[in-house]
Amino acid sequence: MCGILGYIGKKDAYPIIIDGLRKLEYRGYDSAGVCVSGQSTHLYKYKGDVDNLVAHIGNAHIEGRIGIGHTRWATHGEPNDINAHPHVSMHGEFVLVHNGIIENYAALKQRLEAYGYAFQSETDSEVLVNVIEYIYRHYHKSFEAAVRKALSIVIGAYSICVYPLKNPTQLIAARLGSPLVIGVDSGNYYVASDAIPIAKYTRNIVLLDDGDLVVMTHDSILLKKDDDSSQLPNVTTVDWNIENTALGNFSHYMLKEIYEQPSSIQDTCRGRINDVHDFVTLGGLYNVLPRLVDAKRIIIVACGTSWHAGLLGEYFLEDIARIPVEVEYASEFRYRNPIITPDDVVLAISQSGETADTLAAIRLAKERGALVLGICNVVGSSIARETQAGVYTHAGPEIGVASTKAFTAQVTVLAMLALLLGYSRNKLTDKEYHNSIRALLETPKKIQEILERSDGVKHIAERFYQVTNFLYLGRGYFFPVALEGALKLKEISYIHAEGYAAAEMKHGPIALIDENMPVVVLAAKDSSYEKVVTNIQEVKARRGRVIAIVTEGDTSLRNMADYCIEIPEAIPLVESILAVIPLQLLAYHIALLRGCNVDRPRNLAKSVTVE
Repeated sequence: MCGILGYIGKKDAYPIIIDGLRKLEYRGYDSAGVCVSGQSTHLYKYKGDVDNLVAHIGNAHIEGRIGIGHTRWATHGEPNDINAHPHVSMHGEFVLVHNGIIENYAALKQRLEAYGYAFQSETDSEVLVNVIEYIYRHYHKSFEAAVRKALSIVIGAYSICVYPLKNPTQLIAARLGSPLVIGVDSGNYYVASDAIPIAKYTRNIVLLDDGDLVVMTHDSILLKKDDDSSQLPNVTTVDWNIENTALGNFSHYMLKEIYEQPSSIQDTCRGRINDVHDFVTLGGLYNVLPRLVDAKRIIIVACGTSWHAGLLGEYFLEDIARIPVEVEYASEFRYRNPIITPDDVVLAISQSGETADTLAAIRLAKERGALVLGICNVVGSSIARETQAGVYTHAGPEIGVASTKAFTAQVTVLAMLALLLGYSRNKLTDKEYHNSIRALLETPKKIQEILERSDGVKHIAERFYQVTNFLYLGRGYFFPVALEGALKLKEISYIHAEGYAAAEMKHGPIALIDENMPVVVLAAKDSSYEKVVTNIQEVKARRGRVIAIVTEGDTSLRNMADYCIEIPEAIPLVESILAVIPLQLLAYHIALLRGCNVDRPRNLAKSVTVE
């Protein structure tokens, strides 16, 4: 995930771009760069964050009223000055910044090299700017036509901002699968990966759809749709309270982030799995993959919701890849003098990448010679820097304290890892591997189906929001989901809730069950379905109230459970992700009815950076 900025108008571009890049640093700070054109062109790019870039530029006088900037999270090519954006085409015609992944860049690069093109960087983005230039020069296309043609032949996701260096009077922005916003203010036009950098300058924005291309000059703006039709853009005036802007039409960040999960999971998968080739590619683990495949044991360390994701990862990895896995609370791991050997792989999971206990755990593991990997959401975080390799979840910023989309993104990464290792270790047939990948790619669509018919969850919340205790039960893959569901309810509604392996209900919790005890049972159809049905009967025999999460079309539980919430049918790996969605919604609506601060529950913080 990278952040891009663009400006054309009546003001000095440089301070606008630098200010905007600072607000986009959460999207990546492997490197940063800026290009501004006036009487001359000023191009600077530097490894590290925006402060490094500014220090590198020093007191240089940068004038010009058109420019672009970029803050990078590295995908193709290591973080260094050369791979930093902006990228200039070989013959100096165009300069470009890009966020996304060009999947067919290697083939395009090979073709350009055959035409005499040479490349300075390892990035897919430099390929794109040279494709634009080649089309412009070879086919005598206009600047706009060259950009449009180039984007039609690339495969992947992008948001771009590009302008011609020899005649810097036009700025073009375009998007496909990667966000981009245009700000409009009396002959001043701003381009950014999100609205926050624009808030300081204008309340008027243009929200771009996939396939949109915008042509801006110093006094005009024109929107081109994906069918090449032209129109004046629809300018929306918004209240530039940044918090409200980020919320959009949602009343709370938590709800917004629940509803973002189809797109966040899609982003997590983008560039890593696809339905054309049916394979998993986790580039962040490429250099350590042989050692990971040969691992004798994987130890997962995490806290809170990330620990629940780790438990699901244990089930996935042991079931699919047949690797022994242990899941440890990071807060306990280092205090019990754990046995760690150089043959072990320690996998740290953290949304923020700054959890103090998890950092301490990985430092201990490194001291004892283990291969230490990370899964986190924040680029450049401490865990990302201190682990030897890892995977970013790409869930996007999560503002709600109770994690939702970060959890499902973590589980999605663990699912991809299990499939990759299972196939690499010859534990999956080709058919099993490819079918599982296709099923995982269907997850966003199936989550969207759940969200579109979620009204029933509200009615259940209205029935039970005044109770004082909940019990959550699950077996197999659904046991960690039960734990996560209970945690969500505790975090934001302040109702006591416990998650249990369903068979363990008889070893104590069954004593609590009466007509006032709602029991949420994960009863999706899998190998343990019949046993879960038995658990439901045991609850009903004690007059407990059953809320069952069932596979779509399951009619046998309708007369047995008091309430049924359906999830689409899928393989168990996917159903475990789907099943958490109604539990998130249930917690949200109960908390709302109880008058709780959903986004900022008492006594909690988003990132626990102290012990």
